[in-house]
Amino acid sequence: MRELKRSLGLFDVALFFVIACTNLQWVATAAAAGPRSLPVWLIGCLAMFVPIAVVVMALSRRYPEEGGMYVWSKRAFGPFAGYMSGWTYWCTNLPYFPALLYFMAGNALFIGGSSTKALSGSPAYFLIVALTGFALATVVNMMGMDVGKWLNNIGAITRLAVTFVLIGLGIYTFTKAGAATPITLASMRPSLQLKDVIFWSVIAFAWTGAEAIPFMAGEVKDPRKTIPRGLTIGTPGIAAIYIAGTASVLVLVSSGHASALYAVMQAISQASSNLRFPALGVACAVLVTISCLGSTGAWLGIAARIPFVAGIDRYLPESFAYVHPKTGAPVVALLTQAGISVVFILLGQGGTTVKGAYDVLVSATVLITMIPFLLLFSSAMKLRGGPLVYVASIIGILTTTVSMILAAFPADDDPNKPLAVAKVLVLTVLTIGTGAIFYAWGKRRQQAAGVPVSTD
Repeated sequence: MRELKRSLGLFDVALFFVIACTNLQWVATAAAAGPRSLPVWLIGCLAMFVPIAVVVMALSRRYPEEGGMYVWSKRAFGPFAGYMSGWTYWCTNLPYFPALLYFMAGNALFIGGSSTKALSGSPAYFLIVALTGFALATVVNMMGMDVGKWLNNIGAITRLAVTFVLIGLGIYTFTKAGAATPITLASMRPSLQLKDVIFWSVIAFAWTGAEAIPFMAGEVKDPRKTIPRGLTIGTPGIAAIYIAGTASVLVLVSSGHASALYAVMQAISQASSNLRFPALGVACAVLVTISCLGSTGAWLGIAARIPFVAGIDRYLPESFAYVHPKTGAPVVALLTQAGISVVFILLGQGGTTVKGAYDVLVSATVLITMIPFLLLFSSAMKLRGGPLVYVASIIGILTTTVSMILAAFPADDDPNKPLAVAKVLVLTVLTIGTGAIFYAWGKRRQQAAGVPVSTD
């Protein structure tokens, strides 16, 4: 059984864009970089988010089938390009899930206050939380999108709620005591030092996500209209989370003391303490935790649709194309990617600290992610979407190429830089190599089954 249920309306799609296009972990990373991250957010928006949005709106209207970039790349450059676009995008989520859940685990420590502080350096704690988060999000997705969409929606709503609290605390504190981090034209000037330029690739990655919902177009009601409208509605919230959220953190805490993992909750907890209202900090920690589970659920759902389509095309075993007759969920794809992601958690943690593992996972995610984006923008140009799409694609290709180069560099404070680089490169090579092997195997299976070779 392969037919998916159309469960997502305009409200669901708009919130899906919010949860898929944002994460407070990038706000924390940006705040730790200081005020110079604010103009970089704007540059990243123009260089990555806007090109993706233009391309996605154009191609979603023209080709609204389930599969998104997989289908578009296949139409533009043939089956191998379509397959590799989908494969690398799917594999991108494997290191992203543990990186996201490491962030969730770190911020969840604020629920317990000082009593859980000792766990901040415990690999065992982070591993347990990551595995538990996978289990919860996978189970919800296996119940089908009728149920799974509510985890996504709640995640988006809690993320917006935390952001509004953060912004409110920032405005209040600024009017009473000024900013903890001076925000001036001089302090906002982007630095050209290597470690700061490398940071730009993370910001570019943070602005991705608008391409995600078309992978689930078969589950969207009237996708030709709903996807572009949902993106339009969700964009202001996305921008507020990143730009206003980062500025608020800088107002509340000094960038020199802001953690790339915990800065958001540091800021909220500090402001809550100053207001003698610590319960607010605990409540926000709960909301951040829920929002991260929402992100995990959303991306598990998105990613599972890629092997589902590849299973239909027989590049992967046909079992990947199976959906549960009652829930409509692609259960084989969901269980498979959850299992593989556990391996990524263990690979990322081995031989390093918690922060070192987090940085490796983020770098691998950024580098692998940019491969399908090269195909996305190239496909848009090949499919002739018009002058605006052409210009957006050129900008997107340039941004993507630079981001891939920068993502290979290790973090400045990584305790074992050669090991970090090796892990990132090994994860990337394994991703591409394994995909090529599966593609060749799939072609042989197609030929043995007498399936006509697709040339569109």
